[in-house]
Amino acid sequence: MGHAEAYTDPGTPQEQSRRTFMAQATIALGGVIGISLAIPLVTSLIPAADASNQEWSPLTADELATLKKATDSTPLKVTFSVHETNGYFGASDSDQFVWAVRVSDEEMQKARPELYAGSAKLPYPVVNMGFTVFSPLCPHLGCRYAYLEAQKKFLCPCHGSEYSLLGVHEAGPALRGLDPLPLRDYEGKVEISWILYQANTPAHVVIQVG
Repeated sequence: MGHAEAYTDPGTPQEQSRRTFMAQATIALGGVIGISLAIPLVTSLIPAADASNQEWSPLTADELATLKKATDSTPLKVTFSVHETNGYFGASDSDQFVWAVRVSDEEMQKARPELYAGSAKLPYPVVNMGFTVFSPLCPHLGCRYAYLEAQKKFLCPCHGSEYSLLGVHEAGPALRGLDPLPLRDYEGKVEISWILYQANTPAHVVIQVG
């Protein structure tokens, strides 16, 4: 009888407190494990972007004039309207900008050989019509960088990554140089395609096409 009563004994207040703590800790740990398993599962369900289905945004006459003012020593900010599509939120129009630099393909190949071979190779011309246009998003974590005229380089204010005029990564935590975007002359119109690449990786992994 005494042995059976031991199972019904609630114990001392200290023992009850310890049991309550252990139960809560077990529930909390189970929640953390559940979340850690759910995140990669949800991520795997997000549809991958397809760069082959890229959309093009034509430049206006004024925007084209701005592009043509870019030189090999002074990049210019070119603003344009981009039509973005998203599998969850539909289509929308927004103003974006790129940094345009005048450069030859030979110069770019010498400065950025990784863009022409290996995992960072782009599936479109890096230089077209004598220009490269860079995405304004820092490839580290997606902050918008600025051009510093005095230093002749691009600088990200968030974490200090620095890039040359041709987008070469020179300092800071970024794992690759600046991302060139597609530029083309199509049926008399100069067009840019807006592409978002995964941040903080040496390779160019498409996550959204405008």
